[in-house]
Amino acid sequence: MRSDPIPLLVSYLRSIPEIPAGAVTGTLVGRSVGETTVYLMQSGGYRSRRDRVDRMFIVYDVYGQSPAEAGALAYTVREYLLEQLPGQSLKGVLVLDVREEDAPSWHPDRQSLEPAYSGEVSVYLVADD
Repeated sequence: MRSDPIPLLVSYLRSIPEIPAGAVTGTLVGRSVGETTVYLMQSGGYRSRRDRVDRMFIVYDVYGQSPAEAGALAYTVREYLLEQLPGQSLKGVLVLDVREEDAPSWHPDRQSLEPAYSGEVSVYLVADD
């Protein structure tokens, strides 16, 4: 499979009304300190079945204007990734399963000290053909 999971997941999370418009991104370039942000990045992964199934590790960092906002948004992202994403077809890629690697935890930004939570999931992907 040749699909980059980040644009697929960014697009998926942007479609969820409970997540603030414009908050989900795959890059921090152009982001200002204090903006509510859901930043997705791939932390690794591997091919689990020849050319068919990929297991991708996805970290989500959620920045908010307060610890309460960041925490609530992180747990919303977690819920949608774990409970709603499995079975979804995203631009020719089927999400077989999503498993939690690390639940959201308090992880303020080291430089700005912004309130932030971070979590990680494994996303199992297969070509939807």
